[in-house]
Amino acid sequence: MTIISKILTTAALMTTFTIMPASIGSTEELTITPDTFSCISELTPVRGFFIGNLKGNLDATLAVAKSETGGKYPEGSIIQLIPTEAMVKREAGFNTKTNDWEFFELTVSKQGTEIHRRGFEDVVNRFGGNCFECHERAEEQWDMVCEMEHGCDPISVSRAMSRALQKTDPRCASTKLTEEEAEALQDFKDMFDN
Repeated sequence: MTIISKILTTAALMTTFTIMPASIGSTEELTITPDTFSCISELTPVRGFFIGNLKGNLDATLAVAKSETGGKYPEGSIIQLIPTEAMVKREAGFNTKTNDWEFFELTVSKQGTEIHRRGFEDVVNRFGGNCFECHERAEEQWDMVCEMEHGCDPISVSRAMSRALQKTDPRCASTKLTEEEAEALQDFKDMFDN
C-alpha cells in the first residue's frame, strides 16, 4: 500500500467515524456543545421533568426514570427540570464522585443556548445552590437524581413554578400558562427581585 493510499484510507475512516452518530452502547466520548440543549419540551416528559439520551438509548433512560425502585441511568442520559439547568450522564469512569453526571447551568434565549457553567462538584446554579451538593443527597438507588422522595433537600421552585418555566422556555413555541402557573411565575420572579 502506497503512502497516498494509506493517507486516503485513514482520511476516509476518520470522515466515517466523525459523521456517524454515537450508537447505543458505543464507547465514543460524548461531545456536548450549546447545540446539545434545545427546547426543553422536545425531550420526553416524566413526572414533571424532561429526559432524553444523547446516544439514542431513550428506552433505557426512560425505563430508569419511570422505575419505582430506581436504577443506574445509561450513558448519554440528559435530565432537565427547568430550561436553565441540565445534567448529562457521561462515559463510565468520567467522574466517579458524581456517578459520571456532568452538571450544566445554561443561559437560554430565542437565539439558542449558551453554556454558562459546566462541571462536576463545582457548578453553582442561578439560585446559589451547588448542583452536586444537592444531588449527592439522593439515595443510592436513584443515581443522584432528585425527586420528592429521593432523599434530596427540597428546592425553592414549586411544581407550578417549574411548569411555568418549562412552558416559557424562549427556545420553544409559545404555550399558554394556566392562572396558577402565571401566578407561580410571578412568585418566582419576585424571589429574585428581592
